[in-house]
Amino acid sequence: MTTTRFLPEGAKARLGKGMPLRVTYSPDGTQIGVASTMGIWLYDAQSGEALNLFTGHTSWAFSAAYSPDGNTIAGGNWDNTVCLWNAATGELKNTLAGHTSSIMSLVYSPDGNTLASAGYDNTVRLWNAATGELKNTLTGHTGSIISLAYSPDGSTLASASGDNTIRLWNAATGELKNTLTGHTSSIMSVAYSSDGSTIVSGSSDNTVRLWDVATGELKNTLTGHTSSVYSLAYSPDGNTIVSGSYDNIVRLWDVATGELKNTLTGHTRNIKDVTYSPDGNTIASGSYDRTIRLWDAATGALKKTFTGHTGPTMSVAYSPDGNTIVSGSGDNTVRLWDAATGELKNTLTGHTREVASVAYSPDGNTIASASEDKTGRLWDTATGELKNTLTGHTRNVEDVTYSPDGSTIASGGRDKTVRLWDAATGELKNTLEHTGSVYSVAYSPDGSIIVSGNRDGTVLLWDAATGELKNTLTGHTDIVHSVAYSPEGSTLVSGSKDNAVCLWDTATGALRKTFTGHTSTVLSVAYNPDGNTITSGSEDGTVLLWDIS
Repeated sequence: MTTTRFLPEGAKARLGKGMPLRVTYSPDGTQIGVASTMGIWLYDAQSGEALNLFTGHTSWAFSAAYSPDGNTIAGGNWDNTVCLWNAATGELKNTLAGHTSSIMSLVYSPDGNTLASAGYDNTVRLWNAATGELKNTLTGHTGSIISLAYSPDGSTLASASGDNTIRLWNAATGELKNTLTGHTSSIMSVAYSSDGSTIVSGSSDNTVRLWDVATGELKNTLTGHTSSVYSLAYSPDGNTIVSGSYDNIVRLWDVATGELKNTLTGHTRNIKDVTYSPDGNTIASGSYDRTIRLWDAATGALKKTFTGHTGPTMSVAYSPDGNTIVSGSGDNTVRLWDAATGELKNTLTGHTREVASVAYSPDGNTIASASEDKTGRLWDTATGELKNTLTGHTRNVEDVTYSPDGSTIASGGRDKTVRLWDAATGELKNTLEHTGSVYSVAYSPDGSIIVSGNRDGTVLLWDAATGELKNTLTGHTDIVHSVAYSPEGSTLVSGSKDNAVCLWDTATGALRKTFTGHTSTVLSVAYNPDGNTITSGSEDGTVLLWDIS
């Protein structure tokens, strides 16, 4: 897949495909849908080619489901909505709103007339699949609902919850029929056998349990996983259960005996989802290692691996020559991309937690990265080798930047400090003490001033040479996530969790203008090169451009 396919208007390339979260086959088995942090990707099940990307929501897609006729794909999202797309064209058909929190699970009734959704608001909602009208809301769970399954005849809907129970509902009336108890921790997945007589569940108590649907009695407990069982499914013939776990292992179990039939290894991080192809010949698994793997269900052999998925991108920066883009990711890596083609050039590993910020040195020879692992790291851009590790912060390092002359690195962290480091040696030069966590740092164009954005909503200006506090700018009411100087240094812009963008006069510290319009946290702000326009990016899924004059 080229980096220029399925792009939004005005975009030139896409770097990575987002973190895979759920995997589902089309009813005819020819395509695989992957719910990810970017949207829902559609793949050819045989070749692995990316066929389409479904977007329309404003945040991550947590779940995906095909309608029984294969004509519609439903996506459940972090932004509390359900999106329905035409599976052939990718056109957004409908958006279902009503949930008050993120949606973790979706399932169509066998006849395709009803779509059930559930999530963090502890409710199950039943929608008319054709019109999008809300038909019923099922309440009773006291914890998040993580998984849903219809009985094969469509008469019963099972919901699995963080309250450690499975509830069976009359699908027509919404009446509670039974509650299955026995798991000692959150239930992450639930599925019906093909004949509807048995329910299987996977839990954070590391077990797989089989339940008699008629009586609600526990039939068997399958043990072997050493961490949460996050996903499971029956084979189409009903003889095998596949389970995927946070122990990085896929296991196959004999339904009749409960014996372990096979163990599929290869994933290197938590397995989020497993599913059978409709013909039962292939098992698909999705993992936090950013791969989707296809396995031969009979032999356990690995058939294909889909790659290109990445964790959430926390920070990006261009190299001074404009040829390379560096990104810091929630998958703990620093990645270098060709700015012209979008191809991945290198992956730098070493951080043990997400990389919150990246910056190029002015000469382009070094990349600085800041991480929640409390360190800053300096990398050689030509070789990718680690040159130095900056240690001293006692909590997450949120931002890192170079002075204009490249001699000093400033880092801000949740330990309430900005620390100044010698870029050549890595030695600590000075520590600027704050009264709250520091989320952003920037130098003035001449390098004389360091500005910091803070948890308490203030913006502080420091003398870069002496470390003396020169001014405190007040006006924001919550965390200041980003700060930036205008090219000539006369103004300063800041973006905050209070949804506002503020423009400041750097000479007097006066608030010149407050730009409002974002409906969620402003995470990033920047000036265009001529200084006449400010760009702001927000958790509300929008990028806004502001005319300063």
